[in-house]
Amino acid sequence: MIHLVTGGSGSGKSAFAESCILDFGPAQRIYIATMYPFDEESHRKIARHREMRKSKAFDTIECFTGLEQVDIPGGANVLLECMSNLVANEMYQEAGAHEETVAAVMRGVRHVAESAGNLVIVSNEIFSDGVEYDAETRRYQEYLGKINCEIARVADRVSEVVYGIVVEAKEIG
Repeated sequence: MIHLVTGGSGSGKSAFAESCILDFGPAQRIYIATMYPFDEESHRKIARHREMRKSKAFDTIECFTGLEQVDIPGGANVLLECMSNLVANEMYQEAGAHEETVAAVMRGVRHVAESAGNLVIVSNEIFSDGVEYDAETRRYQEYLGKINCEIARVADRVSEVVYGIVVEAKEIG
């Protein structure tokens, strides 16, 4: 099962996604962390998130680029957080896919989904603020939008979290 969870910053999407993984039961839990620790603030945020997940029995795999290279134990319940960071990493890091970001990320998602028992993917809603951005930011939005649409198309379930309220956009089965 693939479940896409979207929402704005601070909406509660991460907590909801973690609860979805816990609801799948006792199978191995993998957390694929995509936030690149580029400064002291990001190191603190990563440490805080690891501490918050400590009691939930997640094995953490850091993956900043190259998702299709990640080895997932068969049947594991996987939380991929977050697509927004992964897309930025693929676009801008030296080891990233750059112009091939959309294709590389989707290959990675398919690869992880093939091994995982269940895959919950967190992404951000960054498209409705009404601000006009520069060309590079619009390119980032375009890539993330294409990826979100493709994941939503193949997903069994799509949820948006709005102010802590879960809105089901798609549910199969």
